[in-house]
Amino acid sequence: MENIQLGLKENWKQFALLVIINAFVGGMIGLERSILPQLAEQVFEIASKTALLSFIITFGITKAVVNYFTGKLANTLGRKKLLILGWLFALPVPFILIYAPSWSWIVAANVLLGINQGLSWSTAVMMKIDLVGDKNRGLAVGINEFAGYLSVGVVAFLTGYIASHYGVRPYPFYLGIGFAIVGLWLSVFFVKDTRQHVSVENKASVIPLLASPFWDTTLRHNSLSAVTQAGLVNNLNDGMIWGLLPLLLLAKHFTSAQIGILTAIYPSVWGLSQLVTGRLSDIYSKKGLLFWGMLLQALGIIGLIWVTTFTHFALIGTALGFGTALVYPTFLSAIADYTPPAQRAESLGTFRFWRDMGYAVGALLTGVIADYFGLTMSIFSIGTLTALSAFVVLFRMK
Repeated sequence: MENIQLGLKENWKQFALLVIINAFVGGMIGLERSILPQLAEQVFEIASKTALLSFIITFGITKAVVNYFTGKLANTLGRKKLLILGWLFALPVPFILIYAPSWSWIVAANVLLGINQGLSWSTAVMMKIDLVGDKNRGLAVGINEFAGYLSVGVVAFLTGYIASHYGVRPYPFYLGIGFAIVGLWLSVFFVKDTRQHVSVENKASVIPLLASPFWDTTLRHNSLSAVTQAGLVNNLNDGMIWGLLPLLLLAKHFTSAQIGILTAIYPSVWGLSQLVTGRLSDIYSKKGLLFWGMLLQALGIIGLIWVTTFTHFALIGTALGFGTALVYPTFLSAIADYTPPAQRAESLGTFRFWRDMGYAVGALLTGVIADYFGLTMSIFSIGTLTALSAFVVLFRMK
């Protein structure tokens, strides 16, 4: 029987492989980040913000539900099988985006993309947490999210650049074909399952079992539920930024290349900063990081109302990216801290269910408010909600 050891140093080869795979997972999201709202308006002539944001709503609901079942099935089916399954769902996505004859096909592609992200991203982060044990959990999550979201930002920039030179279809989506093929190949032939690492850690754990991982993570456990609501609101505002920022920039007459750069700054700063903030969550107050991160996001979002220049938008994107970086790895390491290893996958799956449901709630709320009251009121409402979430963390989390 193989000698199983926990730790980043002891498992660096598998850990590095999973980092590379998660970069490809993030790249699949980056395909859509800067140009899909433009595709909706320019190719399919969709004027309603609610209808336009339907692709994010569909993506969010699908990913949220799959996240939950990924957590439930991780201990029975195994992490590796779920990772491979996620990549199989990714394969058709770029082809649908290239050849879609109507907007409904784009929405359908986002169902497949949501399944891919729910299976592949969730499994990748879960496996990294399994490998490192409890000492470097925040660092592990930070590196995972760094790879994923830096890739989102880089690919968002590349697709914006390609679209500005060659049009919004088909060339920007060719990148996704390569991501899906390479991601699947690495997962099938090189990744090893990590269930045995969980068994080793579980023997030494003294954390009491949760009565119900779903309900404790959602509502009953003060700290777990405080983290969960903040995760939902974080992705709620990210859904707004994803859908409205390109339109806001388009309305202010920025070029496709400029929109690509500005939409890439936020996820790129978010990704890069997590190398630092992930480690901070191992040594500093998780409550403090979550409170200040959510508050910084709120101020950045509300600031979008008044900015007009490229430089100002770049500064706002940087602030939003760093605020999100403060909370994102902290979310997952905090959830893992409060749950025993045997229930960690289900608790993480529950958290990620609610967190990614925020995409759907945010896109729907953003679209409805924007259609009835305008972009400014939509942005202000989401910013205010983000600030309120920060104070829920402050008063409810231990």
